[in-house]
Amino acid sequence: MAADLGDAAAVARALDGAYGAFFVTFFWAHFSPERELAEARTMAGAARQAGIRHAIWSTLEDTRRWVPLADSRMPTLMGKYKVPHFDAKGEADQFFRDAEVPTTFLLTSFYWDNLIHFGMGPKSGADGVLEFVLPMGNAKLPGIAAEDIGRCTHGVFRRRDEFVGQTVGIAGEHLTGAEMATALARALAARCASADVPPEVYRGFGFPVPMTRNMFQFNRDFSAEFCAARSVERSRALNPRLQSFAQWLAGNASKIPLG
Repeated sequence: MAADLGDAAAVARALDGAYGAFFVTFFWAHFSPERELAEARTMAGAARQAGIRHAIWSTLEDTRRWVPLADSRMPTLMGKYKVPHFDAKGEADQFFRDAEVPTTFLLTSFYWDNLIHFGMGPKSGADGVLEFVLPMGNAKLPGIAAEDIGRCTHGVFRRRDEFVGQTVGIAGEHLTGAEMATALARALAARCASADVPPEVYRGFGFPVPMTRNMFQFNRDFSAEFCAARSVERSRALNPRLQSFAQWLAGNASKIPLG
């Protein structure tokens, strides 16, 4: 079934007769938190109309709970967000609650696949040594293989009664930039150095700079809370095939561009 997320009736028809649904928005297709909010509202309403027995909503923290808009530690973006692609998803949680849809709120982690598809992998330096830049200092970043999100979601569906109404965070491993660089060096059979820069001077690697800078600053400054919300052990219980970063690299290192 296919449906335009801008057409609530079409989404409801697509869900007709379904037991459950995994709902996710894709900010990077349009860079609009308002559109994400509209799509989430449509999903929640359609799920209620279709009588979905278990919705799993792929969400993230609303960072404004930690860093209010008036807080100058992090610049405000688009007038009312700190990390737009986090904040809109977190704000949209309420749509599913208001619609009284039986929902599990799934907190995902940094996709290791970003190293392949969004230019965030290591880059060749002038001396031939690869350099992996992650503006996190010594803070750990929860990461996961994108395919493991689906497997963990399947595990949540199988344990509906336990997880409806709950927030579940998933991750394959919590790693520092230096630990990721070490794993990359082994997988690529090349020297790879970890480089740290402050979030305010972080540049590019394929992501819109202000949003990415704020995202990594939030992950760094609130690493303890961010990691605590994403249990590797619980993720493995949901998905016994859960991959570590090294395991993911074993199958994917050759796909990472090293420009």
